[in-house]
Amino acid sequence: MSLPRDIRAFLAHYPGQEDDPGASDNLLFYQNELFCQPDDLLISEILQNWRKDYIQLEYNHAYIQWLFPIQEHGMNFEAQPLQPHEIAEMKQDSSVIERIKSSYELMLDFYGMRLLDFETGLLGRSEGYAARYINLLQSPHNNLRISRILKCLSEMGLERLNAGFLLHVLNEQSEHRFLDTVMLQSSMDRWWANCLRNQAEREWIGLTIEKARNGEMFSREQYEASLKRRKELGSFIEPQFTGA
Repeated sequence: MSLPRDIRAFLAHYPGQEDDPGASDNLLFYQNELFCQPDDLLISEILQNWRKDYIQLEYNHAYIQWLFPIQEHGMNFEAQPLQPHEIAEMKQDSSVIERIKSSYELMLDFYGMRLLDFETGLLGRSEGYAARYINLLQSPHNNLRISRILKCLSEMGLERLNAGFLLHVLNEQSEHRFLDTVMLQSSMDRWWANCLRNQAEREWIGLTIEKARNGEMFSREQYEASLKRRKELGSFIEPQFTGA
């Protein structure tokens, strides 16, 4: 099955799109200098006031393009597509990266998850996760949001977090039968799992998902071990030892 068009464009770094040096709304927003529209809020205000405001996070459809900008147009036409020059500047600004991390944690909590290790991307369940998992299954527009989140993390040099998210969801599906509907699996297998520009990681995760879909268990122990292995060895692939 061929990859969706938006995924192909993402993996190819959006060929043919030119930088607009006069467009810097995303950079200024994440530097806490520009109010997002139409909510008219600074990023600091959203991060401070919206945590656990699940009604706001569910039914407001304008903020996600500001919190997770990508090089694509979204449904909020008051938000600007991410520009290449913004990516370069945002990746070098530690305060911007810290706010992106906080935005990710905001949405993880909304989805019933929490970040346990920023370096590896390891996730766990949040307090009250069961209700949040149900909401995620019942509100499939969040599947599109997750694709955007993962693409944004990749653009910001935080792609290591994507595997932590994907493999956490896979473990919940495989070992506990949570987050295991056909619709969510489809979004995960066709979109989320391909929001990785690192080809080796994309292929390994794709193969791991395929094995789980065919009935092979992907346990919490395997999840934690795989992230630890990547951190220590630089790869998910287990080393092969041969006798002398």
